[in-house]
This record gives sequence, C-alpha cells and structure tokens, in this order.
Amino acid sequence: MEISLPPRVTQRAFDRLTEINAELETPKALRVAVDGGGCSGFQYLIELGLPKDDDLVLEKAGEKVLIDSISLPFLANAVIDYSDEIIGARFVINNPNATSSCGLSLIHISEPTRRTPI
Repeated sequence: MEISLPPRVTQRAFDRLTEINAELETPKALRVAVDGGGCSGFQYLIELGLPKDDDLVLEKAGEKVLIDSISLPFLANAVIDYSDEIIGARFVINNPNATSSCGLSLIHISEPTRRTPI
C-alpha cells in the first residue's frame, strides 16, 4: 500500500511569499490548484487569495499556501518551490504524479499594492 502525503512547501517558496506580502496592504495566501485544459490534460493555477472552507492550509511563520480539496489528490507528494533563474522567476510545482509535461502553467499574481506610510 502506497501512502500519499500532502504537498511540501520549500523554505524558498515561503520566503518569496513573505516578500510578496510585504508589498500588499492585506497579506494573502498562495493558492495552488490543478485545472483542466493544459496540453497534458491539466495545468497549475497559482494565485494569491484567501482561505476557503475546503482548503488544506500549509503554514509557516504566518505565511499560508492553500490547496483545495479537488486539487489535493493530484498534488500528493508534490513539492511547491520558488525558482529564480536567468530565464525567469516563478513558483514551480515538482509533481511525481505528472506523467508528462509541456512546460505550461497558468500563474497569475497581481502586482503588489505598495503600503502608504502613515
């Protein structure tokens, strides 16, 4: 019998989320979901949002990563990371459940709203 574990979030991903939230008036969580429609049948949706009732919340030092109950089985044993390379910086999902990949993911993170000094 194989045991499925929830996704793991790297320290690098939590650190980047901390940087993003430092620029927002209201801190948000990072939502990771699996959505139909990619070239392999699925794609990842990564966005900032607030927790919902059916979310798994992965939390460290006040930062939160959310995974909805429908996406959770597809992300079992996955690693949510942040990559900052010459070709670009982005959150990445290393998923052992993915049988193929075409390199596409849908990532939407709004530009931070700077806090106004008081």
